[in-house]
Amino acid sequence: QVGLVESGGGSVEAGGSLRLTCIPSRSTYDGTCMGWFRQAPGKKREGIATIDVRNDVPFYANSVRGRFTISLNSERTALYLQLNNLTFEDTAMYYCAEGGCGLREQLYKSWGRGTQVTVFS
Repeated sequence: QVGLVESGGGSVEAGGSLRLTCIPSRSTYDGTCMGWFRQAPGKKREGIATIDVRNDVPFYANSVRGRFTISLNSERTALYLQLNNLTFEDTAMYYCAEGGCGLREQLYKSWGRGTQVTVFS
């Protein structure tokens, strides 16, 4: 399994932006995709973005498509999630994960501990 550490969360005004970073403990991957998930208080964890590490093809949940961008650096040493035009509904703990492709958390084997994003108006 790959150890994953997220960073970049914080408090931001509605309409603002953040960039989250996920650093794996090693540069090789057991799975084929990396993903970002989030969990708001009282809600189930939802997959919001995934990227295929073989070809950098992304896929997004409808709730974030057009506002969030997932990417990998060329060295495959960091995963990013750019969050733009944030709304209160984006307030959640954000997790990165590594494993199979798709937005279902059951596909992923390794998880970080999360970074909190809070959006205020």
